[in-house]
Amino acid sequence: MLATRVVSEWQSIYNQLPTEIENNCSLEVMRRMVTLSYNHLPSHLKPCFLYISIIFPEDFEIKRRRIVERWIAEGFVRAKVGVNIEDVGISYFNELINRSMIQPSRVNMEGIIKSCRIHDIMRDVMVSISRDENFVFIVGGNVTTSVEHNFRHVAYHGSICQNIDMEWRNVRSLTGFGERSIGPSPKVCSHDIRMLRVLDLVDTKFQVTQRDIDNIGLLVHLKYMNIRLDEESAYVYKLPRSIGKLRYLQALDIRDTYITSLPTEISKHQCLRSLHCTKEVLFRALDPVEPIDCLYATLCVPKMFTPLVDPGRRAEVTAERRMACSSRWSMSMGVRVPRGIGNLKELQILEVVDIKRTCRRAIKELGKLMQLKKLRVVAKGATLQKCKIFCAAIEKLSSLSSLGVNARSLKLLDYISTPPPLLRTLKLGGPLGEVPGWFRNLTNLVKIYFKRSYIKECGTTMEILGALPNLMLFHLDSNSYDGDKLVFTAGAFPKLRKLELFDLNRLKEVIFEAEGTSPNIERIEIGRCTLRSGIIGIEHLPRLKEISLDHHGQVVRLGMLQREVDAHPNRPVLRLRWDWSHHDLDDIVQG
Repeated sequence: MLATRVVSEWQSIYNQLPTEIENNCSLEVMRRMVTLSYNHLPSHLKPCFLYISIIFPEDFEIKRRRIVERWIAEGFVRAKVGVNIEDVGISYFNELINRSMIQPSRVNMEGIIKSCRIHDIMRDVMVSISRDENFVFIVGGNVTTSVEHNFRHVAYHGSICQNIDMEWRNVRSLTGFGERSIGPSPKVCSHDIRMLRVLDLVDTKFQVTQRDIDNIGLLVHLKYMNIRLDEESAYVYKLPRSIGKLRYLQALDIRDTYITSLPTEISKHQCLRSLHCTKEVLFRALDPVEPIDCLYATLCVPKMFTPLVDPGRRAEVTAERRMACSSRWSMSMGVRVPRGIGNLKELQILEVVDIKRTCRRAIKELGKLMQLKKLRVVAKGATLQKCKIFCAAIEKLSSLSSLGVNARSLKLLDYISTPPPLLRTLKLGGPLGEVPGWFRNLTNLVKIYFKRSYIKECGTTMEILGALPNLMLFHLDSNSYDGDKLVFTAGAFPKLRKLELFDLNRLKEVIFEAEGTSPNIERIEIGRCTLRSGIIGIEHLPRLKEISLDHHGQVVRLGMLQREVDAHPNRPVLRLRWDWSHHDLDDIVQG
């Protein structure tokens, strides 16, 4: 088809490709090939592939966890005896990858595919099939006409307009993508869509207020709810008590909202598997400096002067006032979880819990979540007794694979004697000095992140971490290392593949001492560091592929480092974020 057109027409052809594939006889072979691939999928994969192909826009990067959770909520994943249903869903995802029906877009260092995309031509053919089967209705632009057929799934692509005359009672999923709304926002919680199973608004820009969420109890069949919007869209400051009616809820994502506490009704959700709930930590509408300003903002503005606020900002002001009152002006990103949290026996993901504002009984109940795989907490300002209870709970979580702790002092970790045996990811924020001795038992640890930890140069931390047999990622950020030399000795970090160093003010030199030092390192990333003595010994890193200097990553004698990189037998790359003069410390000193 392209051979019959001049090159200047190719862009127009590309834009019309969906129509061409349907109608152009010269593309019939391509359409038949894709259709044949779809028709020969096993019965359990057909709805999964059609679903993922149509709902998400062209070229959209689809996270594996998001689509697997949605497949489960829609009933596409068939449970197997003795197998976790999430693992079954992941096997569906991997099977579509292996059949080349979907394309991997992001793969982590362990080789696990974390997100995918749909090929444009594959998607165009599926859109045609979906139209024939009345599977998904895509709302694009200003839709004002009526819809004759019944659709089970509705996806907004582009600007939102609610003037759609259709039978909403049959809709099972509502998904939004695109730019800021130019019309009224959809009524996300109403009798019209009471059969809804999936409410996914994470990629929309239309405004969701507390009034929209107050009627969430109407959606009694809801299994997946994601209202994680940007800071200019989600003005939700509490979950209504009616959420207790959603007995089938499996996934709830309310990150970056103004919600500071979970209601006690959350403990009724026996099917809940993932609970993401981080609090907004910025105050843009109310920005007091003095305590008297805080009192005025939280008490006076909403009660007396809210009607005088610009209507366009009234929802934001109200949400911030409520957040300030309920959290006592806390800048913590965590939320308070209620008593009864231990009833959620199926829970696998819980983030972020504010230990300070959570009662001791609820903290203790965290130890009952035996299926929990990922837990993140904030313990800033928490009492010593609460920290001890938290550490005791951690020791009971035998399935935990990812743990994140942010505290004013990470000395609370000393109260852990036996760490979770399957821990693979550890994220620590706060002063530490030296890691506790139980770190030696983290034989399955793959990734470790430190932030503001002030690890001592002369301590045993590097010795303990260097002996971990499976550590692949070592991340130091925001003055996490309190020394001027970071030395990697022979035999240490045997499986380390990536080293990330950011914002380490005291660090002057990174040294790889001898042959056999971190033999598997492939990438070194440096940002906001001034290495006045340089990077020494890269010739000892046989698998090195890349050294990346990010913003304010500066190295002395950058030209010498470039020559060492060029002479390296593995042919690595020295990647610079900005021009040479920005990263070469010699040029900066001379200037």
